[in-house]
This record gives sequence, structure tokens and C-alpha cells, in this order.
Amino acid sequence: MSRPAILVTADGEVFRGVSAGADGVTTGEAIFNTAMTGYQEILTDPSYAGQVVVMTSSHIGNYGVTDLDAQSSRPSVSGFVMRAMARRHSNWRAQGSLEDYLRHHGVVSVAEIDTRRLTRHLRDNGAMPVAMGSDVDEAELRQMAAEAPRMEGLDLATRVTTPHPYRVEAEGISRGTVVAVDLGLKRDILDNLTARGYDVEVVPAGTSAEQILAHDPRGVFVSNGPGDPEPLVAATEALRGVLGRVPVFGICLGHQVLGLALGARTYKPPFGHHGGNHPVRRFADGLVEITAQNHGFAVDLWSLTDSQPPPREGLVDAALLPQIADTPFGPVRPTHQNLNDGTLEGMELVEVPAFSVQYHPESAPGPSDARPLFDRFTRLIEGEG
Repeated sequence: MSRPAILVTADGEVFRGVSAGADGVTTGEAIFNTAMTGYQEILTDPSYAGQVVVMTSSHIGNYGVTDLDAQSSRPSVSGFVMRAMARRHSNWRAQGSLEDYLRHHGVVSVAEIDTRRLTRHLRDNGAMPVAMGSDVDEAELRQMAAEAPRMEGLDLATRVTTPHPYRVEAEGISRGTVVAVDLGLKRDILDNLTARGYDVEVVPAGTSAEQILAHDPRGVFVSNGPGDPEPLVAATEALRGVLGRVPVFGICLGHQVLGLALGARTYKPPFGHHGGNHPVRRFADGLVEITAQNHGFAVDLWSLTDSQPPPREGLVDAALLPQIADTPFGPVRPTHQNLNDGTLEGMELVEVPAFSVQYHPESAPGPSDARPLFDRFTRLIEGEG
């Protein structure tokens, strides 16, 4: 029999449901994810450390779970919220049910929540801490939610990074080594690099530029990850020491750290971008990619200029971003823009081989529109453009 469970937001909103995972209570920043599939990839994405993920899709768990879909060794989320948990799963790949998986890994989860009302609350008021669980009274949860830390200023990447360097061999004949700075690396990212013929040396988030370059890399990849980029001083300094010496490709948190290395500021949008259906326009050809995203912070390219961003009027257009900005490493220009809110989704240095995007090109989960970015990184490494 399902046990009653309660979720309380930091501003005092109460949502009632039933326990669908491990016993106990949890706190974290609540965000909503608009993906319709890929719940196991979301659960095991280290970028969600410290967060309670609210799924907007109404029915979760239909196809069970399998080790093949996991992006890390265990779930990283602080909690998981859904409208309805599937009573039974059906898929030839499944190795078990989502509910058993959540319980096995100790993930506090709540179902039968009015996720539509909760999502609207987060959209209107911004991502915020929540407390939730079963066998606990509302007053205790209310206090826990009010006292839970906000995401600003939290260094979560050092909690999820690898404690020791490790190496993954290339598929087939090796074309050399790529160093991947692990800020919260997903398994499918490694697969995309090794599939293109590169040995990948994965190093912790605090690895210095000298230690990175000691591996004699042909390129440096800076991964996705959780939390605020500004506390990642070591990773930012390391990137400054690498830029101009080897090609660099950053995604998600790696994109934000690159922005900081260039001297830009970062900021926290109201509720970030989380899901597998975010439209992004490429400035190079005007085409639109449907992308997978998971981030709560963004890069402000205007902070590198003497100008102020113009007010948004009507639809998103390129004027909401500067055409070019100066940095200690030469000019930087935007390459991609989010079509929902106009924020920066990608940038490239003009005189130095380095570029980054705010989204997840490995598409785990999500559409595969952006996977050619790994081919672009390969061309940069091979000196082909």
C-alpha cells in the first residue's frame, strides 16, 4: 500500500502525493524537466546533483530501467517527482522497474503530485529549494525547505567529479589523446569521443593546466556538471592555461567555465533550461536544432562589452546578443541562441581554437541534432577547420 508523501516549497506551497521510492526525506532545488522519455539518463546525469527533478510528462516508468541507459554508476538527483508511476513496465531491454531502481539506490521519490501546478509555480516564481518525503509532518518539511541552501554559490562539481584520473581507450586505431575535465561527465560523452578514434584521459575538476598538458593531449574537452560555475576557480584557471595551446570544446557547465575563463560573468536565470526539446538557432546558417539541456546558469557575453543588452520586444532575434566581444584571448562571438528566451547557447573564439555550447550534444536523453558538434571538435583537432 502506498504511503502518503508531502512536498513543501521554500515559499510555503504544499503538494500531497504518495511515496514512490526510498523511505525518508530529502531537500534540493526543484526544477522541472520537459523530456518525455529518458528518465533513467536524467536520474543518473551528475548535472542534477543537488536538485529535485519534477517531470512534466505525465506517465513515468513505462519501459523500466536498464544498465545500458545509465550515464553514471548511480543516480545523482536529490529527489524525483512525477504525476504517475507506471504500475508495470514493458520493454525487451528492461532489467527491472523504475520503482525498484529508485528504492535500491535510495532516491526519495513522490508520485501522484499535481506536477502541472508545481511546474507553473516554479515557472512563475523560479527554481527554489523544496523538502519532501513520507512519515514526516508538514511543519518539519516547511522548516527544512526554508533552511535548505540555494544553488547560487554551491560548488557541486567537486562532489561528483572523478577522484582519480582514468583512461578510456579509443575504438579502433587511436588518433591520439583527448583530456576530458570531469565536472560531472556522462558516459555517452565518452562514447562519442572514443567512437571518433581518441583515447580519453578523464581528469578531476581541480586538475591544473600543467597536469592537463602533461598528457600531451590533442584536444581538451570540458564536461557538463552541476551547481554554480563561479566557485570553480581551479577549473577556470586551468582553462586559461590551456587556451591557445590545444583545441578546447566545452558543454553545459564547461561552456560556463569557458565564459569565466574569458572574463565574462555568469548569472542564474529564473528556472534554467531542463529537457529534451529546446529550440536553438545556429547563427552560421540560420538552422534550428532541437536540443537536450540541463543547466541553471548562463553566460553573459554583454559583460565583456561596454554596452547594455537591449530590451526584448516580440520574438527572439540575434540583437539580444552582442555580435562580438573582446577577451584576453582575442575576439569571441556567439554561435547559438535559445529561441525561447534569447539567451546565449554557444560561442567560439575567433583567433584561438575553442568553442562551446550550453546544451548536451551527446543526446542522452534527447534528440541527436547536435551530435555533429563532436565532428566539429574532431576537425578542429585535425586542423581541418
